[in-house]
Amino acid sequence: MHKVQLGNSNYRASAVALGIMRMNALTAPEAATVLDTIKDVGINYIDSADIYGGGDSERVLGKALKRAGANRNDFFIQSKTGIVPSKGDSPLGEAPYGGRYDFSKHHILEAVDGILERLQVDYLDALLLHRPDALMDVDKVAAAFDELLASGKVRHFGVSNFNPGQVELLQSAVNQRLLVNQLQFGVMHTGPVDFGIHTNMTDEASVDHDGGVIEYSRLHRMTIQTWSPFQYGQIQGTFINNPAFPEVNRVLGIVAEKYGVSKNAIAAAWILRHPAHMQVIIGTMNPDHIRDSAAGADVSLTRQEWYDIYFAAGHDLP
Repeated sequence: MHKVQLGNSNYRASAVALGIMRMNALTAPEAATVLDTIKDVGINYIDSADIYGGGDSERVLGKALKRAGANRNDFFIQSKTGIVPSKGDSPLGEAPYGGRYDFSKHHILEAVDGILERLQVDYLDALLLHRPDALMDVDKVAAAFDELLASGKVRHFGVSNFNPGQVELLQSAVNQRLLVNQLQFGVMHTGPVDFGIHTNMTDEASVDHDGGVIEYSRLHRMTIQTWSPFQYGQIQGTFINNPAFPEVNRVLGIVAEKYGVSKNAIAAAWILRHPAHMQVIIGTMNPDHIRDSAAGADVSLTRQEWYDIYFAAGHDLP
């Protein structure tokens, strides 16, 4: 499988990574089969978060790592923290407005200990801050990162869903280089490139909602990891083989037939064709679907094919 350099590190990460949000639905033997599959197709990167499955996704992964007899060094294991679901600790009772985001030093340190315990590993290759906390005290985050690095519990750090200003603010305080930013991007979620294409225009597509995050990431050698690459909206569902999106599926099918792969593979290849050297995170737990999607890492779309798919998704050029 094609590899990408992770940030400014020397680590070569598989262009496709496995996200384990849905692993809580598997038994340990089923999850071990998933690990065997990703090894077979060349995926060496696993992405998690402490909230996935209420922590059960990490518990299942930990058991699967033991059952599969996998070497800890076979995989770069990453997790995220910072989203705190309601725990009933609001003075309003069951926190009727939802939970919170929490980048306090205490929470970060406590969360990492919980992640390591669930995964049954001694360290994380990377820890990401999951979604921006409006109350983020960068000095407290820096103290947490320093302690985690010194203790050997975390080796690298990054963020998720941060805009460039937020990255700059955090990077001004932490002593470690932030390697990655995890963002939603794909055929049906193209805002980060739309505004650039529509520069000097006044239409809706010309509005920059993300602060030029792709350009910023390229300038600062931060790897963009794309989540939900086959989804439309955020959690509405997949656009692949969805009758609500006939044109994009028609074009994906034509290109897929040319390369002898699935539509999922072409949707992944569309992301990987971008010169930012992004990494695609797939969340399927189906071994056949993993193989189908991972095949996109070996497809190099032409410029016209990339734009044809962009047009078919409902976008235009000024």
